[in-house]
Amino acid sequence: MEQSWKNNLRKIKPYVPGEQSKDKNIIKLNANENPYPPSPKAVEVIRAFDTDNLRFYPKADAMPLKEAIADFYGVKASNVFVGNGSDDVLAVAFQALFNSDLPIVYPDLTYSFYPVWCDLFNIPYKTYPVGEDFRINVEDYAEKNGGVVIPNPNAPTSLGEGPDFVKRLMDLNPDSVVIIDEAYNDFGGVTSAPLIGTYENLLVTGTFSKSRSLAGLRIGFAIGSETLIGVLEAVKNSYNSYTVDSLSVEAGRASILDREYFTECCNKIINTRQRVTQEMRALGFTVLDSQANFIFATKDDMRVKDMFEYLKTRKVYIRYFNLPRIDNYVRITIGTDEEMDAFLRELKEYMEV
Repeated sequence: MEQSWKNNLRKIKPYVPGEQSKDKNIIKLNANENPYPPSPKAVEVIRAFDTDNLRFYPKADAMPLKEAIADFYGVKASNVFVGNGSDDVLAVAFQALFNSDLPIVYPDLTYSFYPVWCDLFNIPYKTYPVGEDFRINVEDYAEKNGGVVIPNPNAPTSLGEGPDFVKRLMDLNPDSVVIIDEAYNDFGGVTSAPLIGTYENLLVTGTFSKSRSLAGLRIGFAIGSETLIGVLEAVKNSYNSYTVDSLSVEAGRASILDREYFTECCNKIINTRQRVTQEMRALGFTVLDSQANFIFATKDDMRVKDMFEYLKTRKVYIRYFNLPRIDNYVRITIGTDEEMDAFLRELKEYMEV
């Protein structure tokens, strides 16, 4: 007999993250994680944390963390929203800011969580194809819409756009909320945060998971006008007033205050990325000019899925997307120099088979 209650269950295709191996002895280059440890100052805070305080709720406004983020970006604390990773922040933003009958718009090749949220929250959406060079054509976004989401740099392509692109995008969309997702911006991009004073409808999102090596603590943030931040806070407080835990507030604050370590780590990843890009190009690969902590590569005379599968047998994990237009590309997270040397060594051995 059919159980009718099952008809009321939400049917949705969820986001699928990069493969997580139980084998700890792998070179993990498939999740865009930072290969270096968190700031020593953040580690010190974590080790000194008074666990007795965990029986108390954290401060609902997470103000110490907001103030530190505001100081870093040169804005006011009232321009900052925080949540459990940028995924949580973006999910709140989709619910809070995209309530038009018109579809929201974003590139066809981009972060695959966007359509999941649209389906989950019943938000209509439309995509514009990136060019043959994987660049986003800003003029596509002149069409009337219910909101715009642009990752900058984009994923998985690794390509970033400059301030003129964002200004043009904002000028084309005075009646829509525009979200610039800057998860990878710290590895060579230019932040759009200073533009919130000019564009009240601009929201810039970021994360501590990539450049600050705190993926395990789940800290994300948004920077925008007080109007947008106020709506985000209202929606968040309607279902969870305590989104950021006490440990994350303290460790996150220590991390963003440690500017010297942040710069050092980002520069190491950028330098390694440039070296690996050059070496792969010398091997005949086409590698896009990345502004992220990963590279996006292909080789015309190679079936890269086979390379991907081979590297797994050698305990080197990279990311392959079985999707139209990019089914002969791989995304490779930048690890330490030692990890990338091992990757290149295994890659060269595969090419000699």
